[in-house]
Amino acid sequence: MDEGRRRAYLKAMGITPWVLREAPEPAGSAVLQDEGEASPVPESEAPARPEMPVPESDTSGLDWEALTEAVRDCRRCPLHAGRTQAVFGVGNPDADWLFVGEAPGREEDRLGEPFVGRAGQLLDAMLAAAGHSRQEVYIANILKSRPPNNRDPEPEEIAACLPWLRRQIELVRPRVMMLVGRIAAQTLLETTSPLGRLRGQVHQVPELGIPAVVTYHPAYLLRSPQQKPKAWADLCLALDVLEGRQ
Repeated sequence: MDEGRRRAYLKAMGITPWVLREAPEPAGSAVLQDEGEASPVPESEAPARPEMPVPESDTSGLDWEALTEAVRDCRRCPLHAGRTQAVFGVGNPDADWLFVGEAPGREEDRLGEPFVGRAGQLLDAMLAAAGHSRQEVYIANILKSRPPNNRDPEPEEIAACLPWLRRQIELVRPRVMMLVGRIAAQTLLETTSPLGRLRGQVHQVPELGIPAVVTYHPAYLLRSPQQKPKAWADLCLALDVLEGRQ
């Protein structure tokens, strides 16, 4: 993509074009609140994910077709009773770049696709500014069913759904992962550290050994547009990993 077009995308998103990197945030800075939460809170007050057992996966032999069908018919947790449909994932199944969010919201539940609506449009715009598209990457969530009123997923719900995501990751075999939001980051990195302390560095996803970068949820960026330059820096860090500069 030519630099003029890239700058136009960034300007439309409210991001200063020259902002490419951001040092890790000091303690006490604002952290992400996932979709449904109202405003940022100090890191010291950020809720930590409770410890949960890593479930044994029974999905190792499933190909894409079998996995999609299994997720569609999943009854592993009570969330299936209130969903319109399971939200499996979208994009290129051979992608080098895998994005993982928290859970479907109302529009995702209705349409059956992760990251749609205004938050999805912002993610698409940021990908375009980085020279990529939704069709080139793969996008999935920790949960495949919508929690009521967009509340945080319960540990038991995450434990029930995590084998589906792990199998998706195994099938995609991405070169880098983007962990979008506090819950996605804490779950896959197996940590209780606040999002503000996880940003700005390249992690390795335990057991999978895949490089991962943590960033803010687009829904939060819509409420707090002043944080967009930090999200752009995160995206550029992941792009550096993807292109071998990290």
